Amino acid sequence: MTVEPIRDKTKIKQMYQLLKGRDEKYALLFKFGLNTGLRISDIIPLRVKDIMSPNMQFREYLILKEKKTGKEKKIKLNDALRKIIIDYIKSTGLTYESYIFSSKKGGFIGRIQAYRVLKECAEIVGIENFGTHSLRKTWGYWTYKISRYNIGLIMDTFNHSSQGITLRYIGVNQDQKDELYSIVQL
Repeated sequence: MTVEPIRDKTKIKQMYQLLKGRDEKYALLFKFGLNTGLRISDIIPLRVKDIMSPNMQFREYLILKEKKTGKEKKIKLNDALRKIIIDYIKSTGLTYESYIFSSKKGGFIGRIQAYRVLKECAEIVGIENFGTHSLRKTWGYWTYKISRYNIGLIMDTFNHSSQGITLRYIGVNQDQKDELYSIVQL
């Protein structure tokens, strides 16, 4: 099974609401992935101090070293994500040193645990071919559409070596193939 981006904005909203009703932490994780394009393994170990200054104001950028590539990533968090983060910090009482996605066992939640919760909610909402990479792919997919198909910038953000790889990764090639099959009706 190939993990796919979420192409339906209604399903994105439904999944967010379902996650929010279950556990705000996973709702935030979902939104964080959708709004940054980061891998889950780079999101779950984040601490409040990675995004906030000691006086609890947002830093200009989230700067991190990607686990998979070792490359530095610099991300400007958008206003929608900032609002959710602020609400989450207030409702949970997180401190400057806290893990944002803390585990009840100490430390931060595991990748498998994150996958389990997200996958279960995706199935309830009817999102097929969902995996943790779906969040990253969804960011790429919607950014591609909204940016008027600026594949070069998305390719660079994902550190891909070719446009073809990026198009395949975000599922655009499949969309185009699907369109071909619906056009030709012999």
